[in-house]
Parts: sequence; structure tokens; C-alpha cells
Amino acid sequence: MNLTDMIEYENLGKLNKPFFKELEQTFKETLEGGWYILGNKVQEFEIQFADYCGTKYSLGLANGLDALIIALRAFNFEKGSEVIVPSNTYIATILSILHNGLVPVLVEPDIATYNIDVKKIEEKITKKTKAIIPVHLYGKVCEMDTINAIAKKNNLKVIEDCAQAHGATYKSVNAGNWGDLNAFSFYPTKNLGAIGDAGAITTNDEDLAGKVKSLRNYGSKVKYYNELVGYNSRLDEMQAAFLSIKLKYLDKINEHKRLLAALYLKHLKSDFIKPVVHSDYVDVYHIFCVRHPKRNELKEYLLKNNTKTDIHYPVAPNKQTAMRGILDNQPTPLAEEIHQTTLSLPISYYHTEQDILKVIEVMNKF
Repeated sequence: MNLTDMIEYENLGKLNKPFFKELEQTFKETLEGGWYILGNKVQEFEIQFADYCGTKYSLGLANGLDALIIALRAFNFEKGSEVIVPSNTYIATILSILHNGLVPVLVEPDIATYNIDVKKIEEKITKKTKAIIPVHLYGKVCEMDTINAIAKKNNLKVIEDCAQAHGATYKSVNAGNWGDLNAFSFYPTKNLGAIGDAGAITTNDEDLAGKVKSLRNYGSKVKYYNELVGYNSRLDEMQAAFLSIKLKYLDKINEHKRLLAALYLKHLKSDFIKPVVHSDYVDVYHIFCVRHPKRNELKEYLLKNNTKTDIHYPVAPNKQTAMRGILDNQPTPLAEEIHQTTLSLPISYYHTEQDILKVIEVMNKF
């Protein structure tokens, strides 16, 4: 293994290098400004991000999990109420339901898109169901028009999990502009990534926006006066400043990742199950995954040939130790098949077309 020729899966230093000068300048300005919590930088980013998503409101939070928790908390559902969620999501989505004293009801994904199968949602709705959380996995938006129609018919709330879909669209509408409340993560590896943890909620509902704004800040609208049992989950002023810089480049980042994805889609041989492409979707490929029955052997083979990969995710949520007695009574054969066969390939903003062509050349010899 020649480490100097290694194509890394991700390298955040290289990813952020084009932005160093601007990041350093805004760090200096924010540091010297002396206001570090809920100041002008947060307000500026919230306006910019709402404008980008096409929503009326954006509220900055400490991280993506808090965004999901607070979104659910804002509706104040009765304890024990059910929330529909895809069976192959990252566990954070399910944790947010449990932290609210609610019951996750798993719905299997569409094996082609890996997003929640809209044809299987209604059979899981009961009198206890209060909400649906569609997860835009890997950077592809769910079939939100159908999901919203189901929600309206059954008087359910919709909370989009947009953690992997910054800038992705379905039928020309952005992720984060379909649901009642919509949660984003700005974890550093995301297409719009902070230099640390950060998150946000978007909405078009003024009352819900006000409630989220209060919940993130100890349940307080006026300092020292607390109307709700809230949280301490405020977007850091410094991270907001960094995000404002990187938001200017988000479309460029997404376009580059789509260019790299197009190379995989065109040149990888048919042995690998590749992401589906459809004119209704503009995917942003936060993750580019293929599936293969010999996934583990493929991963090891690529590593021996100077290519690092990742697995999103190796264990289905209902098979996690933490979910024993909670989810393990809900069978999810499709989710488990995905988790056992999926492999994530390099597709960072800093990767070149030549990098990807090298990966393809090696993979096609497997």
C-alpha cells in the first residue's frame, strides 16, 4: 500500500482549504467583535439560509440531532404517540423520537432510491400516529408531494430530515421547504459543513418559528423569563460566520459532486448497483454509495489498491444494541440488505476527476 498515492474518503483540511482565507478573516472579525452567542452573525446566516432554501424562516441550532428533537418538541405530541420514520435512516432520526417520549414506527425504503417507500406508509398509520419524518438519505429528496398528500389526508405533521440534502431538490422545490418543520445538520462532512457542530430548522410557519426560537434558548423569548421547558441549543456565533462563508459556495460544491457522480454513473460496470437518476430529482450526492453482495471484500480490495471508502451505515437501526426492546420487534429485511451491501465511495469537493477515474479503474477490475 503506497500511502502517498492513497485516495482518501474524506479530508476536511483539504476540503476547507479553498475557504481558509475567508474563514480566517471572519474568525478575526467575530473574535474582535466580542459577541459570541446569538448575535449578528447568527441572524445574518439565518436570513441567508432561509433565502437559499426558499423558506420564510431559518433558526440556527447547536447540531442536527437537536434540530430534530426540537422540531418534534415544538408540536408537543402526547407521550406514546407514534412517528413514522424510514427503517434505514441514521440512528439520530430515531433518537430524536425517543427523546420526546414518542414511538418510532419503521417503514421500509424503496430499494431503488433508499428513501422511505411512499407505498408502504399508510399501512403503518394508526390512531396514535402524529407525524412522518421523511429522511432525504445520501442527498436525494423523498417523494414529498405524495408524502404531504398522505399527511394531509391523515392529519399528520411532516418533519423533513434534511441532514444530507443541502441544496437538493424534488420537482424544483428545495429540501427544507416541504414540511411543517425541517431539520438540517451542518456537521463538518456535509455539503454545507461547519468547522464543528451546527444545525438549523427551516419553516414557513411564523408561530412554529417563534416556538423553535424560544425552545433553543431555555424556553425564553425575553432574557430571564421562561415560558417553555426549553433547551440550550443555540447556533454558535463563530460557526454561523463560517457557514455564511461556505453557503456562498454551496451550489459550486454540489455541482462538483454531481460532476464526480456522473463519472461513477457512466463508467462503473454494471456489477455495482448504482444510485438511480430521474429528471424529478436534483441530487447533491452528500454520499455516493454503490451496493455489492461482496461489499466487505470490495472495501478491502479498494484499500489494498490505495482507495479508502466508508459504510453508511454498517448496522440497521433496529439491530443496534441501544434499540433492544425498543425496535427489535420490527423486522426490516430491506434495510438490513442495504446496510449489509452498501459502500460509500470518495466524492469530496477536493477530489479531482482524475481521482475518481482511478477509483473507477480499480473497481472495474474487482
